[in-house]
Amino acid sequence: MTRRTNLVLGLVLFLTLAGAVVWAVRDKIAAHAMASVYMRAMDPDFAKGLPDGLHVGLCGSGSPMPDPTRAGPCTAVLAGGRLFIVDAGAGGTKNLSLMNLPPARVEAVLLTHFHSDHIDGLGELMLQHWGGGAATAPLPVYGPTGVESVVAGFMQAYGLDRGYRVAHHGPVVIPPSGFGGAPHPFAAGKTLPNVVLIDDGGLKVTAFPVNHEPVEPAVGYRFDYKGRSVVISGDTAPSARLEAAANGADILVHEGLSPELVGLQHKAALAWGRANLVAITHDILAYHTTPEQAAGIAARAHVGYLLFSHIIPAVPSPALEGPFLGRARQIFKGEVRVGHDGDFLSLPVGGTEIRRVDRLKIFQ
Repeated sequence: MTRRTNLVLGLVLFLTLAGAVVWAVRDKIAAHAMASVYMRAMDPDFAKGLPDGLHVGLCGSGSPMPDPTRAGPCTAVLAGGRLFIVDAGAGGTKNLSLMNLPPARVEAVLLTHFHSDHIDGLGELMLQHWGGGAATAPLPVYGPTGVESVVAGFMQAYGLDRGYRVAHHGPVVIPPSGFGGAPHPFAAGKTLPNVVLIDDGGLKVTAFPVNHEPVEPAVGYRFDYKGRSVVISGDTAPSARLEAAANGADILVHEGLSPELVGLQHKAALAWGRANLVAITHDILAYHTTPEQAAGIAARAHVGYLLFSHIIPAVPSPALEGPFLGRARQIFKGEVRVGHDGDFLSLPVGGTEIRRVDRLKIFQ
């Protein structure tokens, strides 16, 4: 044999033996890796390594339509170490934990409106805030008038569970006073002014009405922190109030509905005689915004970055993102992204930089 052949055979033998060793101890390797995950997840400094600034993460970028890649509507906003959640769709709380944004550290939830897909994860979020952090006070839940009944309903539904958990773990571990949520309603409407909900520590949070008729009230939110800004549309048709509120924002997180892709659903419903779905796939066009319309809003409002969330219909493949966006990238010349669960954008203070990572991958 030549020397080169001997080297190749030796390398193959070494790799085979190494693979066998790794396979033999794979359980220990997996357990060690999981221990590292738990150590990171329980580190009280969950914002470690992040610059002072405003950060926005998609804990859920989906809609009521089933999407294997997206949880229900849920957006996290981190401002100087203070964590807020806008809407609480199903699966969003689990994503928060996977993104190392602990539900126990959420300062408040802000609901845009009371469609089921925006609130169906609220009970889980309130529970994890309580049990995960030994909270001694309920989770503040801001929302337009009506939020009181939403919070009360979830607290009633979880009432038996509350008793089980206190009895099992004791009041020191699970303080009874921290159960549930504390509603903070505010008046919102097309003829009413914007509402400043928080204005302290360099952070200002403003609610503004949007157009989601017949759902009313419905609002979006603007976060301003040390010169950086993020606007979250909530569900809305094109809205002049939203466009005004988004003026000059660094990031606009906007819902998006593709009429072309929903049209495929409509045709399938017609073909199979599904009259109710024929009506629904027609009706939803009127109270949402197309990606091209959202791009026009972003362009006129001079925002820096357009991030789509509440994606309608499901866009499980990157190949569908082009058809979803249509001409949006031609209309808006800034950065455009079809949002995915785990997207996390950082806006450090003192500049215009926007950095993006996938926080689901980082902490898995």
